[in-house]
Amino acid sequence: MAIHASAIKRHRQSLKRRATNKEVKSRIRTLIKKARQAIEAKDRGQISAHLREVNQALGKAVSKGIFKRNTAARWLSRLARSAGNLATA
Repeated sequence: MAIHASAIKRHRQSLKRRATNKEVKSRIRTLIKKARQAIEAKDRGQISAHLREVNQALGKAVSKGIFKRNTAARWLSRLARSAGNLATA
């Protein structure tokens, strides 16, 4: 690693950013899993609550630059579609 101060500071910042991103990504993955489990259990009240939670978390992550907008939209769309298929079936 470089010895000058700006490189040391950048490294320190990158470690903080990595830890934050890791926490957010882990939380979103957990929320998505809970939503999928609610869909499999066919629990309508839980499904809507979990979808709302996932939507909020994804929106926040997108605004902070952790995920790209289209990626978040794709994940949410797939969840909503599987929940919708449950309603029609």
